[in-house]
Amino acid sequence: MSQGGLTEKYLAIRNSIPAHVSIVAVSKFHPIESIKQVYDAGQHIFGENRVQELVEKKPLLPPDIEWHMIGTLQSNKVKYIAPFVSLIHSVDSPKLLVEINKQAQKNNRVINCLLEVHIAKEESKSGFSLQEADAFLFDVSNHPSYIKIKGLMGMATFTNDVQQVRSEFKSLATLYKKYQQTLGLEYLSMGMSNDYQIAIEEGSNMVRIGSLIFGERK
Repeated sequence: MSQGGLTEKYLAIRNSIPAHVSIVAVSKFHPIESIKQVYDAGQHIFGENRVQELVEKKPLLPPDIEWHMIGTLQSNKVKYIAPFVSLIHSVDSPKLLVEINKQAQKNNRVINCLLEVHIAKEESKSGFSLQEADAFLFDVSNHPSYIKIKGLMGMATFTNDVQQVRSEFKSLATLYKKYQQTLGLEYLSMGMSNDYQIAIEEGSNMVRIGSLIFGERK
């Protein structure tokens, strides 16, 4: 895709989304040149699904990019991104929290995280149940000292049933609002290329958009 084409697509999306909603440009499998074009258009938050790809891309791109880990994260891979990752969206278990905390301490930094909550009807999606996330957030003594829980992330069922998608997003937004003030939560990460408008209507302030910006991956 031409530089102008990528820039226009990104700006059209950015201008159509409320200013308070952050865009995470999902750059997995897309080349450095494409990421740089979107960066030059004003986008400084990029999300990757795989640790290896994230680690390879980081040194080749501007140092002020905020790198978000949005894909499933294995405990044995945390150490590779712990020195620099800005936000981990996919914290789907207490075990993973323990490992992130351990690696954050080794790097003498606090790592910002989102709890991934399983709101979809699809069993393939992972995360805390709504009840598990509620219990974890309620008991602050569980919160590791080198991790800052910055909010929640959830993926709706991949379906054409708009009401189902809306209901799933609403359930996560309700949990987010319950703890937003007491825990200082900042991010409700809901919505991707196919459903981000609904997510924003239900309270999302961070959307993960890939194909609408970069086109379909080859």
